[in-house]
Amino acid sequence: MNIKTKLIFGIGMLAGMIVFLVTLSVINLQTLTAVDPNSAEALPALHRALLWISVTGGICIFTGISLLLWLPRSISKPIKELIGGIVEIANHNYEKRLNLKSNEEFRAVAKSFNRMAERLAEYRESTLVDILSAKKFLEATVNSINEPIIGLNTEREILFINNEALNVLNLKRENVIRHSAEELSLKNDLLRRLIRELVNPGEKKEPLKIYADNKESYFQAFYIPITNQEPDEVDPHNLGDVILLKNITEFKELDSAKTTFISTISHELKTPISAIMMSLQLLEDKRIGGLNEEQVQLSKSIRENSERLLGITGELLNMTQVEAGKLQLIPKITKPIELIEYAIKANQVQADKFNIQIEVEYPETKISKLFVDSEKIAWVLTNLLSNAIRYSKENGRVIIGAKQNGEFIELYVKDFGKGIDPRYHQSIFDRYFRVPGTKVQGSGLGLSISKDFVEAHNGTLTVESEPGNGSQFIIRLKA
Repeated sequence: MNIKTKLIFGIGMLAGMIVFLVTLSVINLQTLTAVDPNSAEALPALHRALLWISVTGGICIFTGISLLLWLPRSISKPIKELIGGIVEIANHNYEKRLNLKSNEEFRAVAKSFNRMAERLAEYRESTLVDILSAKKFLEATVNSINEPIIGLNTEREILFINNEALNVLNLKRENVIRHSAEELSLKNDLLRRLIRELVNPGEKKEPLKIYADNKESYFQAFYIPITNQEPDEVDPHNLGDVILLKNITEFKELDSAKTTFISTISHELKTPISAIMMSLQLLEDKRIGGLNEEQVQLSKSIRENSERLLGITGELLNMTQVEAGKLQLIPKITKPIELIEYAIKANQVQADKFNIQIEVEYPETKISKLFVDSEKIAWVLTNLLSNAIRYSKENGRVIIGAKQNGEFIELYVKDFGKGIDPRYHQSIFDRYFRVPGTKVQGSGLGLSISKDFVEAHNGTLTVESEPGNGSQFIIRLKA
């Protein structure tokens, strides 16, 4: 029975009873008027009429109350069932079904709802299968990577980690998945360093030395942010980070072998070069005999090349000390002017050769002293001044000086040569790098070693230069 039929039935039933009650009242009134009110027959008829009217009125009242309670409930019940079904679907309970066959209006709605729930259940089942399949594939892919890899969400919880990472970190999978990496790092030094570098990335990351698989291994950490950008979004939002440890043990071993080889060769070369210099000195000794003009030129060429070779071997030895981590600093209190005077004295012959004037800029006011390894900082200044002279035109000038800048002291060397293209301001500090188009020969190690020496003192070595306006190298050290 549909809602319309129920309404018609209820209203018709109530109306019929009311009509019956009215008809009965009219008949009783007609009967009473037809009979003498004072006769003995009138009183029983009146009682019967009152009884029928009372019974019929009670039935009408009961029917009205019943209809008042039954009709709204019969209408609201299927609506409540439909709302309940929608709530269940919203809570991902796709097994919910509606049975409203007794209600004609909601029968089609229930049929459509059940069909929708079946489709959603099928889609969820197929989606879960796809997700589980994709998850297993990703886990297998991550575990097949030979490098340690760790995936973190935005709360720094470990979402995935492969077997290599578990082995290196000495952790168990069941103790790390969905656990906070920051909490786990409290008991794991290596993980603590990785998380610290992820939170506070530094400019220079040293390789990690890890003892794994019964041997020492070296790893370089890479931190990869994972972002996602929806089509309607302007800026991508962060999903987490991936930490990848690249095994560089093989390269480290090759680098160590290279350093050892260069160090050995440099030491071996120093002996014959020193012997050549000594033999040349004996050859030039006037007590043995004078040299003709050709022999003088030859002697001069031999001396210049020997000195150049000696300088290169010295640079190579310094480089091997830096690479091997054997750079030892012997700091002492030093006046900046002493370092400047040493550099000028070491390059005076070269400056005179090209008629280069060396100008000193030193403040008249008192300047703080430095607590540095004077030998190494003097070597850096000497190298910078030598470069400035080589890259200056004949009859030119170079400036070397120092100044106080707060709690720092800046030592600088400035030339007025062709300058350096800004594209190469960082590359010139790389080993063996030479600015394209440079005709002046060199080993390409001087600036690299100079930067290492300065940074070993927690200082900085920078360059300010523009093509055609010369270059200025600045050493910044804490007083």
